Amino acid sequence: MKKWKKLLRAGSITEVKYPEWLANPVVVKKKNGKWRVCVDFTDLNKACPKDSFPLPHIDRLVEATAGNELLSFMDAFSGYNQIFMHPDDREKTAFITDRGTYCYKVMPSASTISEQNVRGPAR
Repeated sequence: MKKWKKLLRAGSITEVKYPEWLANPVVVKKKNGKWRVCVDFTDLNKACPKDSFPLPHIDRLVEATAGNELLSFMDAFSGYNQIFMHPDDREKTAFITDRGTYCYKVMPSASTISEQNVRGPAR
């Protein structure tokens, strides 16, 4: 599948042998009618600790900018792919395809822990 080849070329995933954790890819229909290939990390998400610090409300964020002379905005495009996983945790994101078994070297976008790590620094 094109998605896996692209991730492999970009260095976002790597081949793995005999992982303890193994997830399956799933195909999900998007609102525009096209299809998206994802990895189902349901079991991994259940095993991960939950973040007890949710994002603040938008009104508090806006209030915090009052009185400042300079504001900065960042676009987190491909934010998950910019955070490298600790080598000890990579195999926990293993998934199987018709071409082999791979794991993520960067945070996968469909895991609970990824969302917490991407939002965390923004607090």
